[in-house]
Amino acid sequence: MKKKTDAALIKLVNKKHRPALEELYERYIKLIYSVVLKFCNGNEEVAKEMVQLIFLKLWTMKSSYDPSKGKFVNWLLTIVRNVCIDYIRKEKKHPQDYGKYETDTTINLADPTDTIGENIKGIEIANAKNKLSASQRRVIDLLYWEGYSLTEIAKMENAPVGTIKSRLYQSLKQLRKHLELEGS
Repeated sequence: MKKKTDAALIKLVNKKHRPALEELYERYIKLIYSVVLKFCNGNEEVAKEMVQLIFLKLWTMKSSYDPSKGKFVNWLLTIVRNVCIDYIRKEKKHPQDYGKYETDTTINLADPTDTIGENIKGIEIANAKNKLSASQRRVIDLLYWEGYSLTEIAKMENAPVGTIKSRLYQSLKQLRKHLELEGS
């Protein structure tokens, strides 16, 4: 893996080749973490969560990287920036109290093995989510990833709130079932 180019690695990641993702992780974790940490004003907890989202996005999306259009690192940093902006928009919509966590302004990189383990859990969740129907995935994405309320989702879907709640309940039940099957 170490001799492969970034473009070759991202093609392998598109084919769900986990060692390729781990190699990209090793190559770019310090850069990504430092950018994200600056983006979230030194909050390590938020930075770790954003890093997970970034690698989850790399794993779950079909890469559109084209080497003729620019360097891989620039493409990757665009993804990092977009994930950070999406996360901050979501946080503005549904603020959480991060003051309860201690923040340390020094940069201590997380243990890569812990982060990889967390990323793998995220990947397993993404795989289980892909087994849901499109409408079930959409409800989960809108509620948990994009921060919309049930009422807002109901308006978008032109459906009663009760229907959205029921769809969410069934989606989470199916997701749990798929995760239990993968875990066994």
